[in-house]
Amino acid sequence: MNDIPFIPFDAGEAVLDWIGLTDALSAGHALPRAEIGDTFLYRGKDTLLSRAAWIDGLGIAVKSATIFPDNPAHGTPMINGGLNLYADADGTLEAIVDFHLVTKWKTAGDSLLAARRLARPDSRDILIVGAGNQGRALHAAYSAAFPAANFTVWNRTRANADAMAAELPGLRIADDLETAVRSADVITSATMSTEPLIKGAWLKPGQHLDLIGAYRPDMREVDDDALLRARVFVDSYDTTVGHIGEIKIPIEAGVITKDTLVADYYDLDQFKRTSNDEITLFKNGGGAHLDLMTSRYILDRWKARG
Repeated sequence: MNDIPFIPFDAGEAVLDWIGLTDALSAGHALPRAEIGDTFLYRGKDTLLSRAAWIDGLGIAVKSATIFPDNPAHGTPMINGGLNLYADADGTLEAIVDFHLVTKWKTAGDSLLAARRLARPDSRDILIVGAGNQGRALHAAYSAAFPAANFTVWNRTRANADAMAAELPGLRIADDLETAVRSADVITSATMSTEPLIKGAWLKPGQHLDLIGAYRPDMREVDDDALLRARVFVDSYDTTVGHIGEIKIPIEAGVITKDTLVADYYDLDQFKRTSNDEITLFKNGGGAHLDLMTSRYILDRWKARG
């Protein structure tokens, strides 16, 4: 075990960069399609996600996560878990990577890859919906690809938005979500809402929507109208269509069909705008294959930096 590296959060993060990660995610999707095994267990609003992926040529990753929304009120982190990375050639354990490091970079990097392809390059006003840890990661990721952008945050609880703005100089706070959505070029949302927060009626031509927060079958961040007004993309058909309310609910209601979805990342050439005026929408569903690609990138950078 002494020869197997454990990559902790701070030291691991110091060797990473967001653009490099999105390039690694692109390269990962050029390999054979991942074999994915997901298990979701629920107890009320508490969730256990066990996710495994195997990509021929890249290796195997197994990640387990517990999500207990009431934990922060008791001084305990809401999300806990761990990830093991195994070698492609012989299945031996290669590394244990800090769960939060992989999750932060995988989740925001997943969205950034889509934004680099779908958001207008001249996007200057980026709205972050949700002032949690993921909102902070999105600020860092989008700043790497849109260095001239102005950032605004909206959060249900104003005090949390204030705290985030205090940490990130230049970050503005929106008091009214509708007004903030109407004026943004890019909207990136990371909430745990089960009722749509963002209305299609608020959208304007040329916007890009990045939806992250919904991960359960009962969760949604936008309404049906937003889906109908946009060209809709997902990171993976396997992890979104039948599992996440953002896509699952409107398909089951007959509002959209699977054919409404333009592409997932295994058809990256389709991730492009057809005009400056169209609205693009990306559903970030995550998935163990993205954890595998991200953890492999982390280990490669860890080794490269000694």
